[in-house]
Formats: sequence, C-alpha cells, structure tokens
Amino acid sequence: MASPMLNVPASTNGCPIPSSAIVPFLLITFTVTWGILGLYLAAPATAASILGPLSGGHPLYFVATWSPGLAGFVVVLVYTGRAGLVSFLRRILLWRTTLYWWLWILLGIPLVYMAGSLLKGGPLLAPLPDGGLLAVAVLAGMMLFLGPVEELGWRGLMQPVLQRYVAPFWAGTIIGVTWGLWHLPAFFLAGVVFEEWSFLPFFLGNVTLAILITPIFNDSRGSLLLPMLFHWQLINPLWPDAQPLDTVILAVFAGLVSVWRWRAMFSRKDAITKVVPQSTNMRSGEKH
Repeated sequence: MASPMLNVPASTNGCPIPSSAIVPFLLITFTVTWGILGLYLAAPATAASILGPLSGGHPLYFVATWSPGLAGFVVVLVYTGRAGLVSFLRRILLWRTTLYWWLWILLGIPLVYMAGSLLKGGPLLAPLPDGGLLAVAVLAGMMLFLGPVEELGWRGLMQPVLQRYVAPFWAGTIIGVTWGLWHLPAFFLAGVVFEEWSFLPFFLGNVTLAILITPIFNDSRGSLLLPMLFHWQLINPLWPDAQPLDTVILAVFAGLVSVWRWRAMFSRKDAITKVVPQSTNMRSGEKH
C-alpha cells in the first residue's frame, strides 16, 4: 500500500517541466544566496571594501533575496523557452479565488500583526520614520519588488512539482523548511534586519506561512499574484513588530485552516501540479 505522504505522481503527461527540475532550482537558489552572504561572512572586511557594506539597500542583497525567483525564471526558460516563460509569468495575472482569501490577505494579516503588537504592549501601527508617510509608501513599494519575487520560485515551481508526489500540506511544510534554512546565513550578518531576530521562531514562522499560503495557491488555480501579495503583507512597513506573538497567532490559524480544509490539504486530487499552466509551443516541441 502506498504511503499517505508519498504516492505516485499526479498526471503530468506532456508537462514540459520534469520533477527533476527541482534540483537545479534548489542548487541555483542556495548557491546564489549562500554564496553572496557567505562571502560577507568569510571575508567581511574584504567584501565590504570591494563591494561595499552589505545592507538592505545593497544590490547584492536584492540578488540574494531574489534568488528563488531568478532560479524559477531560469529553469522555466531553459525547459520551455520564451513561449513557456510567458505562459508561466501569466500566472501573475490569475486573481480569481474565494472572497475570504482576499479578505485574509488584505485585512487578516494586518490584524494579526496589530493584535500581536497590542498583546505585547506595542503600537497599533509601526512608528513613522523621519520621512513620514511618504517614506513608508516608498519603502512599501520597494518591498513589493523584494520578497514577493521569491514566489516565482517557491510557489511558481517548487509547490507544483512537490504536489505531484505529496499532499499540499506536506508540500507546504517541505517548502517552509527549505525557505527557513535558506535564510539561515542572514542571521549571522550585521547590517541586515535578521541580526535582530531569533532563528528558531523565524524558522517555525516560515513553515507556518508556507502551510497557510498552500490553500490560497491551490484555490486560485496556481496564481502567483496572491502568494506575492501575501508575502508583501508579511514585510509591509506599516505593520508593527509583533514577534513572537504573530507566529503563535499564525500557527493557530494554520492549524484551523488545515482542519477546516482537511480534504484539500491532505489529498492531491485538486492540487496544482503544472508549472506552465496552458498550451504553448515549447522549445522541445512538447505541448501541455
């Protein structure tokens, strides 16, 4: 009898992205990020003198953050060519899903941060910087093009591939573990926000968030827009620091959602397994 976690793949006949593509995806993702951060860890003075001190605004910090998205982009391009890549990127335009997921992203996540902050005696919103609301708006816009780009890889490629073999809950868990470990070198660096945080709560938070994104991803038929907006809300500078209570609240929600959506979370029947969602002329001549 097949294992409840690992089973034969869902049908992917004609899919131009093989499951083995996850290997180069992970290799590129970790090599780029850990390579950049490792350079600053191994030779901080030399790296800073040649490349400049690493900070949240440094171009290499952006590259390190974008590496999952860049890896997904490259892998899809190599396997499917430009036509397949365009089809892949059209998943950013998928917005239809049930209303409650939109409410959760737009209102629920901010309320989690506000509640967590208030419970630990903090403010309702993050304190305004010297530049006021304009500075917050500029930073929020920058954040929209920082962390959310990761989703081209995590949800764009890794989630569909994993869901060919395991139920969505376990796919989300695996991504969460990978996502958390991918961040690890940043916790040893000075000059970036991670130096102020503890790794274990952050790691558990990554697993929790990856599980929470999973039903949104599948219900929206593989949308990249919703996971990207979800990710953006997590780093939106308007919301106050609520650690570690935000992780506790989100973990409770993840548990409730997993029970509420039990069949969808623990069955691959309706899970999204295709990276490129529609028929296009591929470089190899395959159609999907």
